[in-house]
Amino acid sequence: MDKYCLHSLLRSFLQEDIGHGDLSSESLFTEDVLGRADLIARESFVVAGVSNVAAEVFTLQNPLVQCTDAVEDGCEVVAGDCLLSVSGPVVDLLKAERVALNLLQRLSGIATLTSQFVEKTSLYPVRITDTRKTTPGLRMLEKYAVRVGGGYNHRFNLSDGVLIKDNHIAACGSLTKAVEVLREKIPHTIKIEVETDTLAQVKECLEVGVDIIMLDNMDLATTREAVNLIAGAALVEASGGVNLETVAEIAATGVDVISVGALTHSVFSCDIGMDWKV
Repeated sequence: MDKYCLHSLLRSFLQEDIGHGDLSSESLFTEDVLGRADLIARESFVVAGVSNVAAEVFTLQNPLVQCTDAVEDGCEVVAGDCLLSVSGPVVDLLKAERVALNLLQRLSGIATLTSQFVEKTSLYPVRITDTRKTTPGLRMLEKYAVRVGGGYNHRFNLSDGVLIKDNHIAACGSLTKAVEVLREKIPHTIKIEVETDTLAQVKECLEVGVDIIMLDNMDLATTREAVNLIAGAALVEASGGVNLETVAEIAATGVDVISVGALTHSVFSCDIGMDWKV
C-alpha cells in the first residue's frame, strides 16, 4: 500500500471519529497520564492490518505512542491471542481505539473469508480475485486484505484495464463493434476482457480475438462447455453467484480465474477488543 495515500486515509478516519475533540477522554485525562493496552482476538481468524494499519492509526494520533509485539499479517490467531500492544498517553490511546479496531476487524474479516475461498480451491490451478465491489474509501485497504488472505486483485479502478460489460455492448450496438473501437484507441500493452452471458458471445469473443473472456453467471454445464470452446485461446474468468458452497465446483470446470464480490461486500468483521493493562 502506498504510505502517503494510506496516511491520508487514516488521518481522515481519525478526523471523522474525533471531530472537534474527544469530550469524554479529554475531560478525564491530561496528556501526561500514560497507559498501556493490548488488542486481543476474541475468536479465531486470519490477521490483516496490524502493524501497517492499526499501529499506524495510533502513531498518527500521537507519535509518542509505542506499538510493540505486532502479529504478522497472514497469521492465524485464536481467541485470547494478543495482536498488538500499545502504550503512551491514555487520551490518545482512547482517541485512536475505535478507528484502529474498526479497520483491523474488517480487514481481518476479509483476509479470513478470502483464505476460506483459497482453501476450497486449493486442488485446482485457479486464482481467487476480488472485484470493484468495495466499501467507498476503503478500496486500497480491502484489496490489500484480499492479498493477505491468499487471493489476488482484479482492477483497482476503471483506469487499470479494459473490461467490456453488458451495458457497454448494449450502448455500443454489438460486442464486436465495442472491441474494434477499443482496439483502435487503447495502448497495445493493454489487454481486452469481455463479459459474456451466452456461448454465442463466447464464440464472438474468439472470432474478434479478445484476451480474457469472463463467463458471467453461467451454470456449471455451460461453463465447462465454454472452457472447452475457448481451449486456451484466452484467459477464462468465472464470475457471479460464487460462494463457499459453489466455488470448488466452478474451479473444477477449468477456468483460470474466479472473481468473488463477496470477499469485500459481504464480509463479517472479526471480533477484536482492546483490553487495558493496569
